[in-house]
Amino acid sequence: MSVSINDEIEELYQRLIATWNKRDAKGMADLYSGQGVQIGFDGSKLVGRKEILAHLQPIFDEHQTPPFVTKIKSIRPLGVDTAILHAIAGMIPPGKEEIDPNLNAHQTLVVVKKADNSLQIELFQNTPAQFHGRPELQEQMTEELRQLL
Repeated sequence: MSVSINDEIEELYQRLIATWNKRDAKGMADLYSGQGVQIGFDGSKLVGRKEILAHLQPIFDEHQTPPFVTKIKSIRPLGVDTAILHAIAGMIPPGKEEIDPNLNAHQTLVVVKKADNSLQIELFQNTPAQFHGRPELQEQMTEELRQLL
């Protein structure tokens, strides 16, 4: 049975989320291309595996980072070897049992298929879903993510 490109992209995204949830900075950084970019929830922009690793390792070592709960909303090809994935994400803070709506985010992943047919991350952006002045949208996203628990 052959695996579709969308399945491969979804699997790469799930590995990215799993490495975050396991607090595995090296495993996470290894998923990026040599010049892959990560833009974090706080706006930090990191370029390349070394920079991503150097940024994430102290975070995982010094903080109890909340795990992600995610839902893929779409995967769309941008050409023969590039695609974009959009997901929504929530986080359950340590010691809590519920998703904190203040930590909800839109996640964007740009993936490229390399010459060896491997997929690598060119861009991962984790943008806060604040919905300023529209609390109903924040609650709608949180409820959609709660359904996954």
